[in-house]
Amino acid sequence: MRTRNSAAVQDFCVGDLTGQENPAGYPCKNISKVTASDFYFPDFFTPHITFAPRFNVSATYGFTNNFPGVNGLGLSMVYFAIEVNSSVPSHAHPRANEVIIMLQGTILAGFISSDNKPYYKILQKGDVFIFPQDLLHFEVNVGNTTAKILAGFEGSSPGIQGTTMSWASSDLSSEIIEKVFQLDQDVVEKVKEMFGGTN
Repeated sequence: MRTRNSAAVQDFCVGDLTGQENPAGYPCKNISKVTASDFYFPDFFTPHITFAPRFNVSATYGFTNNFPGVNGLGLSMVYFAIEVNSSVPSHAHPRANEVIIMLQGTILAGFISSDNKPYYKILQKGDVFIFPQDLLHFEVNVGNTTAKILAGFEGSSPGIQGTTMSWASSDLSSEIIEKVFQLDQDVVEKVKEMFGGTN
């Protein structure tokens, strides 16, 4: 009968956040320093940060950098709340597919495929929707109460890149933005002012 060599096999790789993150995650924390707290996230359903203040969205991130127990497990999660008449701006996750589960409220959720076809549905409590990896997607609160959503990802650090925010908060010159995105100068300047971009 074969037995597992406990010295050679480790059941998990809690992220050592003092190390450098790479595409595979963080290096493993010394097993002697791992505790149950590494796998525990208290009060997850109370938003811990304002995700997009201009869009009235708040969130709690359950990614490796603040939930080290998910490191290397191929999963992570986010809880977010969208206020009435607000939205999550279009964005993509370059390293993970996403599934959202409606907990409360009514939203319009959708994504745009690489051939520019939109796929969207109205979601209510108990509904589930999937966003394929690296495709632009969005959520809009179309109800009359705060929408509450739990999102799951197939990676511990899915990454995020917003469309408008990526250029509007950068130091890319307005002249280049006008040409690349075919926008008028006054529009570029106004949006950059909203998001803190320079140049």
